[in-house]
Amino acid sequence: MSWAVEEWKEGLSPRVLQKIHELESQVDKLKKERQQRQYQLETLEAALQKQKQKVENERNESAILKRENQSLMELCDNLEKAKHKIAHDLQVKESQVNIQSGQLNSCKKDIERLEQELKR
Repeated sequence: MSWAVEEWKEGLSPRVLQKIHELESQVDKLKKERQQRQYQLETLEAALQKQKQKVENERNESAILKRENQSLMELCDNLEKAKHKIAHDLQVKESQVNIQSGQLNSCKKDIERLEQELKR
């Protein structure tokens, strides 16, 4: 088959044949270059897709972390409110204990006084 491809070149001058050979070599070189660039393009496209997927995964992870952070902040706020309520309740109860302690001391003094009166 290659002889049929070469058949059209018969009878051409050596200078023209040389030019044809140069052009064919240049075409082969350009084809190889094109293949290399096509491979580079495909490699870069694959890398780009990989980076896009990585960015998407990081966005998703970021959104999850933001929601988790928000949830933890709300939990901290709730715990802080509960802490303040417990501290307030403790103060109220300590006040009640102090009042009752004072009442107890007053009652003890009354009892002692009454016991002293009874002894007389």
